[in-house]
Amino acid sequence: MQVEEYLNDIAEREGTVHLTLIDPASQSPEAAAEIAKAAVAGGTDAILIGGSTGAGGVALDQTLIKIKEEVDVPTILFPGNAGGVSTHADAIFFMSLLNSRDINYITTNQVMGAPIVYKSGIEPISMAYIITEPGGTVGWVGDAKLIPRNKPELAAAYSLAGKYLGMHYTYLEAGSGADQPITPETIGAVKHVLGDNKLIVGGGIRDGRTAKICADAGADMIVTGTIVEETDDVKKKIEEIVSAIKK
Repeated sequence: MQVEEYLNDIAEREGTVHLTLIDPASQSPEAAAEIAKAAVAGGTDAILIGGSTGAGGVALDQTLIKIKEEVDVPTILFPGNAGGVSTHADAIFFMSLLNSRDINYITTNQVMGAPIVYKSGIEPISMAYIITEPGGTVGWVGDAKLIPRNKPELAAAYSLAGKYLGMHYTYLEAGSGADQPITPETIGAVKHVLGDNKLIVGGGIRDGRTAKICADAGADMIVTGTIVEETDDVKKKIEEIVSAIKK
């Protein structure tokens, strides 16, 4: 089964997919593998690997190798630029930051990374990436024109553009470590126009209650990242979030 099909199937059967994001620059490859192992034990459906800065090269490759030694769920690249591509992953969120002011994050990095994806046989999953307030590091690095929290219609318009351009997934991002998640109003407005296209929501989701609010509002997939770096018990924290969003 292909990774996109695998994720879609879980969304249909279980209500919401849970994805754990691991930044290769935040810990050693061995520590990353332990986080991934604990997250899978807690019920996460796949591991995302990537980050805004310092998340490429040898560190990325070694992190993927170590993670794949410990878990059997899919590993999906979540690249900050063309340097975030590795041949050791199962798939890649092949994304365009639609609300960036910098052409490099809309098409240039994609052009540079596409031949590597093609030659390696990594599964590309097309995705519209949209950053909302507060945006965090990724908003600054990607030079995003942040979607205001009180303007769900703007997020919906960008999402429609991605859908009409043929992108299968849309990712609404509040920014890693955001002090609050994307509003239910924004999530609902975007899901309404996306229809059957899958919606991913991340940023500011630290507990089961928040994850459930996002899922109930229309998120097909929930991403948690910062919390797995901060908690002392990754398995327990992931169990809390997963149990809140699954049917």
